[in-house]
Amino acid sequence: MARKRSLWRDVRKDWRLYSLLALPLIYLVIFKYLPMAGNIIAFRRFRPGGSMFGEDWVGLRYIVMFMEDPAFWRVFTNTIVLGVLSLAIVFPMPIILALLLNEVRKSWFKRFVQTVSYLPHFMSIVIVAGMVMQLVSLNGTVNSVIGAFGVEPINFIQQAGWFRTLYVSSEVWQTVGWGTILYLAALTQVDSQLYEAATIDGANRWKQTLYVTLPGITPTMVTLLILNIGTFMAVGFEKILLLYNPLTYETADVIATYLFRVGLVSNNFSYATAIGLFESVIGLTLVLSANWISRRVVGASLW
Repeated sequence: MARKRSLWRDVRKDWRLYSLLALPLIYLVIFKYLPMAGNIIAFRRFRPGGSMFGEDWVGLRYIVMFMEDPAFWRVFTNTIVLGVLSLAIVFPMPIILALLLNEVRKSWFKRFVQTVSYLPHFMSIVIVAGMVMQLVSLNGTVNSVIGAFGVEPINFIQQAGWFRTLYVSSEVWQTVGWGTILYLAALTQVDSQLYEAATIDGANRWKQTLYVTLPGITPTMVTLLILNIGTFMAVGFEKILLLYNPLTYETADVIATYLFRVGLVSNNFSYATAIGLFESVIGLTLVLSANWISRRVVGASLW
């Protein structure tokens, strides 16, 4: 009771600050929590014009349908592959760039690189996808460059084998600068006395980075890694939807895009909800597992 009274006292004292939470909380309730009630139609047959919570109870029928669907292993494998590539290639890039910029002594050059690198983050995904398609089109910049060396033009957009390369490359270009800002902020919190002590002990710049800098930003790295694992199954749905086409389904079609076609294109809402619930459960499991492993191994976690 004393704890509740203390909280109420704090709210009354700083009500202006707490009032700033009102709009974000209302947004979360309306657009994040209330829609969860619609997950019930993953277990009920929904008919247009009928009850919004479905008509007949079908249990796990739609989940089983999805797992027995011939497209299941294709979209599941593509989701895992793109998710792993994003974690293995895209995630470390901001860390590497931040460490490199931390060693730069020319402030004007550092500011220039930062500005150029994080500008793509402020472009909409539609613009980024359009630029990618223009660059790799048959008459685009990439084919013009390789054509100068006598190489035949490559139809990157319509070849399934090139999709993952295009997706991962565009993700690095769009996100590396923005992620760098977070790590540069974390680097400012590393105690400078640790570098001085390492220098006295004879540590060079590489060893200082390895034994001082990286441990100093480990909590930030772990937090962002867990958040990235949370979106592992989503793998940039909007960008994939804009870049892929039927010719690249073999490597580009993921669970989120398959769900979009089933739900909004084919109007099979119960089936699409079951797929989305399946995806969400896997994502939640990955986050909880990553948080538990991080807490046990590294000693840092989200909660």
